[in-house]
Amino acid sequence: MSKFFMFTHFFNAAVLVRFAISKLFAWPISVAAFIEMAKPLGIDPTFFRIFTGITLTVVILGYSMSLYLISNKEFPKKKESVYLVGASNLLGGAVMVGALFSEFLLRVSPKWPLVYIAAAIVIFSALNLYRLRGTQALAS
Repeated sequence: MSKFFMFTHFFNAAVLVRFAISKLFAWPISVAAFIEMAKPLGIDPTFFRIFTGITLTVVILGYSMSLYLISNKEFPKKKESVYLVGASNLLGGAVMVGALFSEFLLRVSPKWPLVYIAAAIVIFSALNLYRLRGTQALAS
C-alpha cells in the first residue's frame, strides 16, 4: 500500500496515544474537561473519562494492528486483514465524530485544537475507507 495509507494509520494512532493517557491517568486538564462535559449528560464524569480512555485505547490498538499488517505485506492478501483495517478506520472515525459532537454540544466553548485533530482523524479514516473499496475484491 502507499506511504500515505501507512502515514494516516501511524498519525491516527500516535496522536490518540496522548489523549488516551491523559484520560486513563487522570491528568487535571482531562478531569476538568470531563466534569464540564458530564454535567449536561447527567453522568459520572469519572466513568465518562475512563470509558472514553478505554475506547481510545481500543482505537489505538486497531490502528496499530492495521499499520503492522500493512507494513508487513499481510494486507490485502488475507480477507481478515482487510476487515481489521476497515473496522479500525470505521471505529476511529466514529469515535472522533462523537468527539466532535462532544466538543460542540457538551462544552461551553469548543477547544479548537481538539476540533482540528478530531477532524483530521475523521478525514484520514474516511480516505482510508474510500481506498479500501477496491481492496475488498482483492481479498476475496
